[in-house]
Amino acid sequence: MADFLQELSFFFQRFDWLSAIDVALVTLVVFFLLRLLRGTQAVVLLRGMIVLIITIALLTSMLNLPAFTWLLNNSLPALLVAIPVIFAPEIRRALERLGRTGRMFSVSSSPDQVEHLIDTIGTTAQRLSDRRYGALIVIEREIPLEEYKDTGVRLDAELTPELLLQIFHINTPLHDGAAIIQEGRIAAAACVMPLSSSGTLTRTPERQMGLRHRAALGISEVSDAVSVVVSEETGGISVTHNGRIIRRLDQARLRNILTAFFRPRTSSRLPAWLERFFVRQNRLFSGTIGE
Repeated sequence: MADFLQELSFFFQRFDWLSAIDVALVTLVVFFLLRLLRGTQAVVLLRGMIVLIITIALLTSMLNLPAFTWLLNNSLPALLVAIPVIFAPEIRRALERLGRTGRMFSVSSSPDQVEHLIDTIGTTAQRLSDRRYGALIVIEREIPLEEYKDTGVRLDAELTPELLLQIFHINTPLHDGAAIIQEGRIAAAACVMPLSSSGTLTRTPERQMGLRHRAALGISEVSDAVSVVVSEETGGISVTHNGRIIRRLDQARLRNILTAFFRPRTSSRLPAWLERFFVRQNRLFSGTIGE
């Protein structure tokens, strides 16, 4: 005990303001990384890696295991290569956000424009659901979707329920693919979205998950876009964001969720109730049949 107190006293004697800044910077970096990974599949991998590292550290410090220690020392270079590969989507998203820091602090859309967006999307989704017309509407947020607009037909048209209904009417030229909404206007239609690479979907039989839902989850995994999906088979309405999906929505619940996403906010974090809703729906989704 005396030795511990002596070491603690020695530590505080050498701790100055520069050391405090050093510790604060390291803390901020770790906090920033954890915030970026929060709510993604990488959290599970990160938790497993932390448990593994702690277990290995305890084994090597408490027991004399020369062969095991040699194996770990020779495996570290491979782990340094594997970590960027495992966390590639999260690293890409973090760099995109970092590169567009100025946009994150820009003035948000006007309340009237947000209200028009929510009303139009809610009304259109309900009409499409009643008619059993399949649809995928992707709403751009902070990360631009230019590369995906180029895969479809650029429109730059006024956002109205009538135009969206015409776009997704069966057998029309723009029916297949996604409509991208940018700054309150229909930027493009018939756009090709990336299919989801989520581990949840790989455990779901192909016939149980339509391509629209896979595409909606896919674009939510590579950007911060919010997607509204209408199932052609069941008429069910779903919302995807950040690799998660909320299903079986009606017009009122859809409006509430879109309001939580697009109302002017003081921070980029979603309301706690919506975070919990996404987590609960995502867990249910992994064990139920998709639309």
